[in-house]
Amino acid sequence: MIRKDHGLAFMLQYENVAWYENREVKILDRRVYPRVIRYEVCKTHKEVAKAITDMVTQSAGPFTAAGMGMALAAKEVEHEPVEIQLEQLKKAGETLANARPTTANRMKLVVEGCIEAAKEGLRYGGAPDEMIFNHTLESLNRRYSKMEETAEYLVDLFPEKGRIMTHCFGETIVGMMLRVAKGRNLDLEFYCPETRPYLQGARLTASVIQDQGYPVTVISDNMVAVTMKEKKIDVFTSAADSIVLDGHVVNKVGTMQMALVAKHFAIPYYVTGIPDQGKTSIKDLVIEERNPKEVLEFQGIKTTLEGVKGYYPAFDITPPEYVSGVVTNRGVYTPYNIKDYFKGGEERYY
Repeated sequence: MIRKDHGLAFMLQYENVAWYENREVKILDRRVYPRVIRYEVCKTHKEVAKAITDMVTQSAGPFTAAGMGMALAAKEVEHEPVEIQLEQLKKAGETLANARPTTANRMKLVVEGCIEAAKEGLRYGGAPDEMIFNHTLESLNRRYSKMEETAEYLVDLFPEKGRIMTHCFGETIVGMMLRVAKGRNLDLEFYCPETRPYLQGARLTASVIQDQGYPVTVISDNMVAVTMKEKKIDVFTSAADSIVLDGHVVNKVGTMQMALVAKHFAIPYYVTGIPDQGKTSIKDLVIEERNPKEVLEFQGIKTTLEGVKGYYPAFDITPPEYVSGVVTNRGVYTPYNIKDYFKGGEERYY
């Protein structure tokens, strides 16, 4: 396997996303990066699920963490009869897939692939945990490859000299977008809203952009409109936690208001990712509401008087009329024809 993480930023290297080794899973703690480089060390698959729920990793990181967690789950029951091993793996898969509800459909595909890898190992004499680890690593590499193809189409939409605004942390597409742009010698600069309350834009996206050699400016979340206007932003782009087949885009809360402002200033909004074939209507999605306490404090420091209430929907829904294009590894679609993505057949992704 030729690894596709070459030339990417520190936090996009495979070992720094999530890694299974020596009966444990290590996950780079994105809650404190880059101020502190530390790893959450999980000794059980339930600890991996908790790390996903607690936002130790986010964006596409949970897909890899879940796979590595399944390898750990297989190791936990390696001495049990085959029937018990498979039964326990199925239970572990349910725990990991539902660690965050909005992406449960994608996570279900991740764990199902891991269970099939374990079955193959049990059938042909391979160690299930090693088979799941190898499957997860191949899946990770395949996702990076698809995001590199997606990045080629996305960068086609950038001017040779331009200003790009992002939102939250799009994981692989951010690194691939930068690597492709650098290969084309594009003169770009980036603007990243901080993304409260976890500051993924400030800490993660801006760090990756800086690591990969492009100028980047961080703004607070309430500076989007004035920045788009005064800095003459050319393109707004984000990844998505779900691209529904009716054209709605589910992404980190704040995406919708940015798309609205971009529409006002005639700035195109391009979302990147693979449409969710199993989600035909936005009604199929459950929007995760996190603990409101998380918006009443900043990095553990309380910012409000006792008794003040908080509200924290983790994602919002951008209607199709505010989406200029859905950029995939098969090209650019409108939000109204993204079902056509599957005319070429389903591809193994997770």
